[in-house]
Amino acid sequence: MPGAVLEVRNLSKRFGGLTAVNGLDFEVREGEILGVIGPNGAGKSTTFNIIAGAYPASAGEVRFAGETILGLPPHRIAARGIMRTFQHNRPFASMSVVDNVLVGAHTRFGGGLMKIFSPGSFLEETTMRQRAEELIEFVGLGELRGADVATLSFGQGLLLEIARGLAGEPRLMLFDEPAAGLTPAELARVAGVIRGIAQRGIAVLLIEHDMHFLLPLAHRVVVLNFGAKIADGLPDEIRANPAVMEAYLGGSHAAAR
Repeated sequence: MPGAVLEVRNLSKRFGGLTAVNGLDFEVREGEILGVIGPNGAGKSTTFNIIAGAYPASAGEVRFAGETILGLPPHRIAARGIMRTFQHNRPFASMSVVDNVLVGAHTRFGGGLMKIFSPGSFLEETTMRQRAEELIEFVGLGELRGADVATLSFGQGLLLEIARGLAGEPRLMLFDEPAAGLTPAELARVAGVIRGIAQRGIAVLLIEHDMHFLLPLAHRVVVLNFGAKIADGLPDEIRANPAVMEAYLGGSHAAAR
């Protein structure tokens, strides 16, 4: 069984008198898609933001590749090999698709972000550009490589964000509710890309509200409610768990299914 890339142990987060995350434990392995689901206010996004370095933890431990990352700023966490997507796409305006992906490679580019576009870095920039082109093809945006990002649809913007994250050569990709706002065709495309990422040996942590999108995609699922883990198992086990149905779907709704 592949080793754990990310380990979360007894993680808690309090905002004043509100406990948003309470004693949470889980791990994500190489090449695994771990889904985290729960109703609104369950603590999903708070957990995600602690791992990404946006929030400090109140207690507990987060270890990546065997080393603690709590307290590190987001750019240092990214440099260690954790990349994330956002619920709202954040492309660099007035730049092409391929140049946006190149920006995502700055954590692996000798000399930093500004050197990517400097005249003296032709050989390294050429290698990075070839890599960016491959990633654009991988996510299905090959025909749009030279397009201005302002022309992309919402779903295409998400695919661009995934390609930009992969350009940083991550060992772990964090997806923050990628199903939100997508058409059925876009959902199928994004699910295929996420499966392809895991097949490359990259660990995936997927936080999602849409069970219909997540359960067929995830290898394992963690369910949160009121900041605490109430279930952890295979998708079929989660579907059949009465506590999950009650907390997430509601008793009458679950019975109708």
